[in-house]
Amino acid sequence: MRKFAESCEAIAATTRKLQKTAIAADYLKSRSTDEAVVSAVFLSGRAFPAWEETTLQVGGSLLWRVVAEISGKDEAALTAAYRKHGDLGAVAGEVLEARTGQGLGLLDVSEAFREIAAARGPAAKTGLVRDLLARATPLEAKYIVKIVTGDLRIGLKESMVEEAIAKAYGGTLAGLLKQVQRANMLLGDIGETLRMALEGKLAEAKMRMFHPLGFMLASPIESAEEGLSYFAEAAVEDKYDGIRAQAHVSEGEVKFFSRTRDEITESFPELPNALAGLPQDAILDGEIVAWDYAEGRARRFSVLQQRLGRKKVSERMLREIAVAYLVFDVLYAGGELLIDRPLRERGRVLDEVLAAERKIIHHRVTESQRKTKQRNLVFDDEGPKALEAAHIIRAPVFRVTAPDDLEELFAAAQERGNEGLMIKDLESAYTPGKRGKSWLKMKRELATLDVVVTAVEYGHGKRVGVLSDYTFAVWDEGKDRLVNLGKAYSGLTDVEIAEMTQWFLEHTIEDQGFRRTVEPKIVLEVAFNNMMRSDRHDSGYALRFPRIVRLRPDKSAEEADGIERVKQIFRGQS
Repeated sequence: MRKFAESCEAIAATTRKLQKTAIAADYLKSRSTDEAVVSAVFLSGRAFPAWEETTLQVGGSLLWRVVAEISGKDEAALTAAYRKHGDLGAVAGEVLEARTGQGLGLLDVSEAFREIAAARGPAAKTGLVRDLLARATPLEAKYIVKIVTGDLRIGLKESMVEEAIAKAYGGTLAGLLKQVQRANMLLGDIGETLRMALEGKLAEAKMRMFHPLGFMLASPIESAEEGLSYFAEAAVEDKYDGIRAQAHVSEGEVKFFSRTRDEITESFPELPNALAGLPQDAILDGEIVAWDYAEGRARRFSVLQQRLGRKKVSERMLREIAVAYLVFDVLYAGGELLIDRPLRERGRVLDEVLAAERKIIHHRVTESQRKTKQRNLVFDDEGPKALEAAHIIRAPVFRVTAPDDLEELFAAAQERGNEGLMIKDLESAYTPGKRGKSWLKMKRELATLDVVVTAVEYGHGKRVGVLSDYTFAVWDEGKDRLVNLGKAYSGLTDVEIAEMTQWFLEHTIEDQGFRRTVEPKIVLEVAFNNMMRSDRHDSGYALRFPRIVRLRPDKSAEEADGIERVKQIFRGQS
């Protein structure tokens, strides 16, 4: 573990990407195969491979207490260290003292992580964490804590670990890097990918079902003219106000995953049965929405939100908040990964895959409906009972070549209560986790930002005793850090605030009494009237009348907006 920690220090000390990659590659080559496999996972900022459902379930407050106990430091000393570093791992590295006999093997740490994950209850986990950190040197403890919190902060993303593997075991990045990237995508295991690279077996990597792939992302546009300026012919769909979800179907088993790659099947128990009859393995991309089957249209996200995060859904909720899965893409089918095929071909494959399952509804918008902007959609089905049993709907697709047609479709989509339009290049491949100009989203509303909560405060009046005032931040991409942008306290319901208060109490990094700094993992969508330059926040900007639009549990902190988006909005309002 000492060599791993020293290499992390060296990686963090340089800002040059090539040098970071070279240090990681040299370190991996110097380790045994088993150590290199574990190291690759750790260097990606994880305790376990991405495909595994295993989690440590150790929060910042537990780590804070253990570090305080082992170090013997009081709250003031720990708080001062945190204010200096802004990182709990660095705090551990500073306040813990070196003692004779300390030092851990890398595989020992990996085994300890397994034990912590398997332990039940905070007391058992606390004991194991205490024992692990007590046996570690201060430098080892620093990086153990960083891995536990999932926040390595050495400027080494998983894509760079892939490059390091290619460099370490291929001598050249040409050709081999793409094989490494593809194998890691298929397996969801950077460690296993390393082993296959070492053994020259990358080409043998197969798709691991029930391991979600990255989602292809869309870029915002301002006008219909811009929407058709990047490609000649577009496939156009409604932009639904739901949550993006990937469905994995294999041998009658069906699981749904959110954009954060968390499994959400339990929240929507009516959906799996409608896909379980597919005759072949498949990975589908679509949107889960609250659906009004009588009207043939989606309901607002606030309705769907009542279903999110629930492990048990009552019969009453199933009736009152019915959902549908609107499918618009296929990533894998018939034993073949399809992401490199153009959207035009993937659409045909998707139609063939769904045609085999009778429970799936295909719907269409007639020409007269499109012209009159009628709200509901026409379904090819056998009546209301078929609608109620279906739950899976093939999202309708239009083809446009002129801005006027796009404007017409946009107006119709908003009349149906949807957010706007998705505009897609028919020749585009599916690029997991990437945002480009092949997929565009057209919305017209006050600008919003996806931000990360960094600190919380107790409220006033009826909100005394709950953490209701949220300080939020965006990414400074150049420095790979979060910079505060503002504070919001309105927009959430009392129930949401109560639930988030409990989460923040369990994930507090520093308790300052009235205010708490918290683990930066909660994403909010915030709206505001306008933006101004300001020295009040380290972003250099401030929002006027910020308010919370909604929680975004479907997004990870890494997916929040960056300072460049803030600057773009600022320039645009001028």
